[in-house]
Amino acid sequence: MKTPPEFFQLVYDAFQEQGNPERAQQQMRYMRHQFEYFGLGMPQWMAITKKIHATEGIPEGEDLKALTLLCFEDDHREMHYFALETVQKALKKQAPEFIYFLEALICTRSWWDTVDWLAKLTGLHFKSHPALIRPVTERWMDSGNMWLQRVSMIFQLSYKEKTDTELMFGYIRRLAHSKEFFIQKGAGWALRQYSKTNPQAVVHFVETTQLAPLTKREALRLVK
Repeated sequence: MKTPPEFFQLVYDAFQEQGNPERAQQQMRYMRHQFEYFGLGMPQWMAITKKIHATEGIPEGEDLKALTLLCFEDDHREMHYFALETVQKALKKQAPEFIYFLEALICTRSWWDTVDWLAKLTGLHFKSHPALIRPVTERWMDSGNMWLQRVSMIFQLSYKEKTDTELMFGYIRRLAHSKEFFIQKGAGWALRQYSKTNPQAVVHFVETTQLAPLTKREALRLVK
């Protein structure tokens, strides 16, 4: 298998070759010029990624981490997406302490697109290692980092009836004073998703908790 720098260069060259500079400008404007883009839509970069994984395999251990970090050091957002797709493919093999690597990625080049993807990966990792959930998320909640706090609220989006409502409601309540858009929106998203499983519980929580108007609107959007 290629070394991490060789693997990185292979991906970079493939993305650059297929990129669309005009589309890249539109993508950069949409993301407030925080990142560079090759100009690849999701179907394009996913197809390239799938082909590379098929021919080159998925790195393991320290090589996986090294490749991921190289991708995140690059300015192009598609490289970050490639890294996360690669991590996702290898996630089931990871030991409990891999949560610290996911945490580092949440705090790197942070914006809603990668953070929300990492929230999904965090939720999957927690399903495999449930003993991590409370100590890790409590530390994240105390960190003051908006993105770690958002992940603490939304990592259970796919948990349905297995959602730890005490944890979710408690974290949303603790952040209810926040003026941050992504905290208010994340809280609403977590509640809205859980309303598909238990709408009565969500309605009761919203009615008995002082929440931001944005959070309330998002929470009750699916409730009739």
